[in-house]
Amino acid sequence: MDKLTLSNLAKTHTSVRMRLRCLAILHFQDGHSRTDIAKFLKVSRTSVNKWVSQYLQFGIDSFIDKKPPGRPSKLSIAQQQQIRDYVKSKENNDQGGRLNGQDVQAYIQKNFDITFHISHVYRLLHKLGFSWITSRSKHPKQSVEAQEEFKKIPNKNDP
Repeated sequence: MDKLTLSNLAKTHTSVRMRLRCLAILHFQDGHSRTDIAKFLKVSRTSVNKWVSQYLQFGIDSFIDKKPPGRPSKLSIAQQQQIRDYVKSKENNDQGGRLNGQDVQAYIQKNFDITFHISHVYRLLHKLGFSWITSRSKHPKQSVEAQEEFKKIPNKNDP
């Protein structure tokens, strides 16, 4: 990769780690020693050695931060979709009431035989695109026309 591309990447990339790596390679290409690069960037010489050897072997693509692997989800994609559909069906239910984390926790336990802590249920709901206020249903006697008429009633604070 040429210096211009590395320089642009070092200036524009959002990851500070990636910027440091690009700067280290730029200094290496300019002929600076790895020790001097480490002192200049205030990182260990071992890190600079690792970055330079990675760059020489695999190119700049080896620098891109990969998402660290974590524990796989206990719920499959299909099960997550089923939970999303359940929450949406309760949200649009005409019977009134509302759905909370304990309800979703019980649903997961009953249907999938998986136990989640309540904080993880809320994290899962956030991942599925919900917030704690999105699952509130509408009152069965709610009238949009009555609400609009109410908004038209003059208030003594209105100008």
